[in-house]
Formats: sequence, C-alpha cells, structure tokens
Amino acid sequence: MKATYPITITQLKYPQFWLLAIGAGLIAIHLTATWKADNVSLLGSSILFWAAISFLIWEKHHKLVLESGIFSSFFGLSLIGIVLLKSVSLTSFGVFLFISPFICALGLALLASGFLGLKQYQQELLLLFFLGVPKLLPSWLIDISPLTAKFAAFILWCTGADVTLSGVTIYLPTGSVEVLGGCSGIELIFHLLGLALLFISMLPTLKQQKFVVLIVAGIIGFFVNGMRVVLMTVLVIKNKQQAFEYWHHGNGSLTFSIISVIILSLFCWFFVGQSASENETSTKIKR
Repeated sequence: MKATYPITITQLKYPQFWLLAIGAGLIAIHLTATWKADNVSLLGSSILFWAAISFLIWEKHHKLVLESGIFSSFFGLSLIGIVLLKSVSLTSFGVFLFISPFICALGLALLASGFLGLKQYQQELLLLFFLGVPKLLPSWLIDISPLTAKFAAFILWCTGADVTLSGVTIYLPTGSVEVLGGCSGIELIFHLLGLALLFISMLPTLKQQKFVVLIVAGIIGFFVNGMRVVLMTVLVIKNKQQAFEYWHHGNGSLTFSIISVIILSLFCWFFVGQSASENETSTKIKR
C-alpha cells in the first residue's frame, strides 16, 4: 500500500502553493493581533472581509497571471517583512491593525504578479482599503462635521426644542454639544461603503444597482450617526452624563453601527434580491 499526501513535493515547487501559505499566515497574524487587542468590531469585520476576499481570489485563481519581476518581488517581500517585523515587536496595537491588511495584500499581490499585474487584484485591494485605512485619515481631510451638526439641529428643531446652531456647536437652554470630527459620521460612512462594496463584489449586480447601493450606504451612515448625535444632545439637556458617555464612547456607539449594518443589509436584500428574482422569472418566461 502506497501512502498519499494532500500536497506532494512536486506540487511545492509551484509558486501558487507558497503564495497560498504566505497569505494564510498573514491573515492568521492579523486576526490574532486583532483578537489580542480586544477590538471586537474590527475582528468581526476582518473575518468577514478576509473570508470574502479569499473566496474572490479562489474564484478567479485559474485566470491569474503569476509573473513578477525582481524589483516588484523585492518590494513585495519588503512590505511583508515590515509587517512581520512590526508584528514581532508590537507594543501597542492602534494604527497597525487597520493598515496592515492593505499592506499585506499589496505586498502579496506584487510578489505574485508584479506592478503590471496589480489590476488583477484591484477589487480585493479596494475592499481591504475600506476595511481600515479610512479610519486613519485625518479628520480635516474629509470634514462633514458642519453638515452633521446642521442635520442634528434640524431634527431637534422639528421636535420643538429651543436649539441654536453656531458652526459645529449645538446650543440648548441647559447645555451644548460640539460635533467634532470623531462624531461627524465619516468613519461609519466609510465602514458602510466597504460593506456595500463587499456586497456588490460577491453578488451579480447591474451598474445602476452598484451605484444605488453605494449612495444608499453613505446616506444610511450619515442618517444613523446624525440620530446618534441627536440622542447625545438630548442626554445633555437632561443632564445624564453617564448615559452620554455610554452612547459616545461605550458600547452604545457600536449599537448604532449594528443598526446601520442591519438597515443596509435589509435594503440590499430587498433591492438587489428582488431585482435578481424578477430577472430570473422574466428569463424563464421568455424561455
């Protein structure tokens, strides 16, 4: 009887197996570091994005051109090496957790296909960019705080509150709330845009549907965060500091993120799902 092995010595000579091993190792390192950092939100998103990207790569692996030059291979290995060295000497998790997935993917893509072959992975690189990089952008680069403050003040005015708006500060008879960059909602908007990109990448959609889903994702993120600012303003009026801190910094902020994801999921389910069912039905009728 002859023993059989899943991967033979001959197969190990092929570059795709080494690339697969390196990719799996980098994913494991990032997920482990995120788990140790106790960042539940990022961990959940990372698992979802890594799983989806792995599926997308596997779906087209037979079409990929694996040809890389010396310079692109060296640059790709350097990026991967930087991530590995940083992982070993990591003392605080902060920025590294958000930017490392994109750097790892870029380095692996360069190692596999070189600079000319990066266009084969543009979809996956874009998804990993939205996973964490937008959270590192300076607040002044895309500042929608004035718009968020105006929206929250308008909602409060509609409820009959005696509200005055000055710049990004909402004034009420018993207190005021300043809408800074961290509360503007831009982080939630980018998060939902990333999920929307993930959705339209995984499921067949028309160009018009892709555009609508992305626009709606941004609107949902802005609206839900605006209602969060309204809630915190009401808590200031009632002088409930502990509740304010909960919805501002605590798990309450994650609740609004979950609500926005649910709303986006329901929209995609009915909008894209119903359209796909109608197209399938019309195709059957024509047949």
